[in-house]
Amino acid sequence: MAADLVIKGGWVVTPDATFRGGVAISNEVIVAIGDDASLPDGKEVIDVKGKHILPGLFDGHVHFREPGMTHKEDFNSGSTAAVCGGITTVVDMPNTVPPTADAEQVKVKRELGEAKSLVDFGITGVVVQTNTKDILPMAAAGAIGFKIFFGETIGNLPFPDDGMCLEAFDYIAQSKLPLGIHAENRQIMAYNTNKLKAEGKNEARYWEASRPDICEAESVHHAIFFAETFGTKLHVFHMSSKQAAYMVRDAKARGMRITAETGPHYLLREPNDMDNVGSLLKMNPPVRTKDHGEVLWQGLREGFVDSIATDHSPHTLEEKGSDIYGKLTKPAIWDCISGFCGVETGVPLILTEVNKGRLTLNQYVKVASENPAKIWQVYPKKGAIRLGSDGDITVVDMEKEGTIDVNKLHSKNKPSPWHGWKVKGMPVLTVVRGHVQMRDGEPCGKAIGKALKPIV
Repeated sequence: MAADLVIKGGWVVTPDATFRGGVAISNEVIVAIGDDASLPDGKEVIDVKGKHILPGLFDGHVHFREPGMTHKEDFNSGSTAAVCGGITTVVDMPNTVPPTADAEQVKVKRELGEAKSLVDFGITGVVVQTNTKDILPMAAAGAIGFKIFFGETIGNLPFPDDGMCLEAFDYIAQSKLPLGIHAENRQIMAYNTNKLKAEGKNEARYWEASRPDICEAESVHHAIFFAETFGTKLHVFHMSSKQAAYMVRDAKARGMRITAETGPHYLLREPNDMDNVGSLLKMNPPVRTKDHGEVLWQGLREGFVDSIATDHSPHTLEEKGSDIYGKLTKPAIWDCISGFCGVETGVPLILTEVNKGRLTLNQYVKVASENPAKIWQVYPKKGAIRLGSDGDITVVDMEKEGTIDVNKLHSKNKPSPWHGWKVKGMPVLTVVRGHVQMRDGEPCGKAIGKALKPIV
């Protein structure tokens, strides 16, 4: 019997091996892997002509802004950008309007996503000062994990104080789901921000000084203590500093279940870049100096930084206080909102670095597919080219060159610090559970996305 889809003629890449051949998918799962001669016939056959066949790439940190902020993005526009960027699975953040803070909102978000999304998606629940009793019900309703915003962020959600963290970390440990943290110390941030404002330092270059590395490091240290005490699975979102990376490394060595992600902007940009692109590069936490980025690269290679995620967080240019080229339209960096698009540009940015030798393609598959699936407890259903795994495939052309043009991005709003960047290595085919969702950079699929169910 013919498979539903056969992808052949390429190089299959896993974290451990690269070999010539392809894969076959039927009923949305992988049913054959091997050289071309061993593959079954297919109802549809795609010859990728020597390109690389990767397990579907997984962005573990996106803000698709639905419900409540759909003027910025929604599940349809965000997931369209995702498939055009080679992404097959995402984890959506909970700071929406209303926030994903109880079981009912988990259900609301699942229904919205399954009606609109071109990719499969995980739903995170937020933990605030007043909802610790909702943690286990959110898990039962289908949350893939939880998030605490220790640092001020969009929506300014009230994070739990240390007393409530005793309950929060305990309940999350009982759920067996991971807790992801936005790790920034609000008191340090407030002190530095007020001081810089009083000194009249309003230029974009001062954004990093308002949230220095100690801000993140103290918060990570604090959370590690709580997680280690209660046995909570801890994940550090958007890790930006070498101090935090070393803490994660040391906690792993003690046997703690702790993971961390970083993003392309922390690997490739520095604070002085804001002199050129202004608030387009404004993100929480901020980009840091090159010495931090080098440790993050080291961590990706050596395993103490587990994954790459983009923190895709679109806003209108008016909210960003900038035009598309980075010219400020507001008087001070403090008046400009944080966050920018990333889900469509992250893969070519890092593949460019793979071509330069900073990671091997096998290492990239590990940090961009296998490890995120393990962090969110959906491996090997996701993140693997294995028999019985979901038929999620990203085909990349490592020779294809291009220039990032924000006007061609598929998000509803397109603020980006990457406009004009030259890239080499681009996704050319995105397949979600056997459904072709992108060909040659253009979306071609339907809303077939499903909410992820963690394996605990």
